Amino acid sequence: MRLTWHTTELELAEPLRISRSVMVRRDAVWISIEHGGLTGWGEVVSSDYLGLPTPRIVRHLTMVRAGIERLPDPETAWDEHVTESLPGLSELPAGVLAGVEAALLDLVGKRAGRPAHQMLGAHTAPAVQTARTIGIVAPVQAAAQAARLALAGFTVLKIKAGSPDPAEDLARVRAVQVGAPAVSLLLDPNGAWTERQAIDLLPRFAELGITAVEQPIAPGSPDSLARVAKESPVPVIADEDAVSYEDAVALAGLVHGVNVKLAKCGGVRAALRIHDALRGSGTDLMLGCLTASSLGIAPAVHLADRARWVDLDGHLLLADDPWTGIDGADGTVRAADRAGLGVRRTHMAVVR
Repeated sequence: MRLTWHTTELELAEPLRISRSVMVRRDAVWISIEHGGLTGWGEVVSSDYLGLPTPRIVRHLTMVRAGIERLPDPETAWDEHVTESLPGLSELPAGVLAGVEAALLDLVGKRAGRPAHQMLGAHTAPAVQTARTIGIVAPVQAAAQAARLALAGFTVLKIKAGSPDPAEDLARVRAVQVGAPAVSLLLDPNGAWTERQAIDLLPRFAELGITAVEQPIAPGSPDSLARVAKESPVPVIADEDAVSYEDAVALAGLVHGVNVKLAKCGGVRAALRIHDALRGSGTDLMLGCLTASSLGIAPAVHLADRARWVDLDGHLLLADDPWTGIDGADGTVRAADRAGLGVRRTHMAVVR
C-alpha cells in the first residue's frame, strides 16, 4: 500500500460566528491510500479548538506512513483494526485517526464493490434530514437565511447562541421562527452559559419553539450539565463534553443526547461503539461534524440512520466544495450506493 496526502484550503461562503470564535476558512488534509490500482480517500480538517493545526496533522501522518505501508493489503488493515496492529497508530489524534480510517473504508469498499454503509452493517443507503446552521447574526439576516433555507427544503435549523446579551439570542430565534415557522429549531450556545443562566434561559427559548439544545454550559462539569438536563424543558445534548467513548458512556442516562463527531471520537468504528453503548440508556445519538468537504462528511452520512438528530451540513457552508456525492442542498443528506464512500472529486482545489 502507498499512503500520501496533500493540503488544501476550504473557504466558507460567509463567516460563521459562534460564541467563542469566527471562522472564515480552514485547512483540509486529503489522505490517499493506494493499492492494486485503486485509491481510498479520507479527509482531516484543521481545528484550533481540538488542538489540531495542519503541521500536527502532517507530522502524525509522517510518523505512521511506514507502518501502514508495510501492511500487505487494506483488508488486513481494516479487519485487524489498524490502530491495534500498528505501534503508534493508537496514539494518533482522533481527527487524524478518523481520516486514515475513512481512507481505508473507502478503499476496502471499492475493492469489494460495496458501499460504506453496507460495510458498516446497514443494508440500505441512509437518506436523512440534516440541520443547517445559522450563525450569530443580526435578526433580520437570520430571518432571511431561515426563509431561504426553508424554501430550499430544510426542515431543521440550528441557531447559534451565546451572545454577551442573551436578549440578542432570543431576538435571533424569534426572527428565525418568523422566517421559517414550520421548521424544527435546535439551539447551540457552544458552552457560553453558566448553569444558572441555562436553567433560567431554556424555558424562554422553549416558548419560542426550540426543540433541543446543544452544550448550553461550558465543558468540564458533567454534573452541572446533568443538572441542567434535569431542569430543562427541552432535550439537552452534550457536545464539547462528549469527546470520547469514555465521555459518552459517563454521560449515558444523565443527558438526553450526545453529539458524536468522527473527528472527536476517532472515526466510524468509535461512533458505532458509542451508539451501541448508549442503547437503552435514555441518551440518544446526534451525529455532528466540523466544517469540511463532502469527502470529510461522507463517513458520518453512512451512519446517519443510527441518529436521532443529524447535523451534517459542514460541506454546505463552503464557498466551493471540491467533492460531491452526499447531496444536502435540499435539506437531505444521502449516502451513495457506489462502492466505498461514494464521493467524487469534482475539480482540483488549490493544493500546497
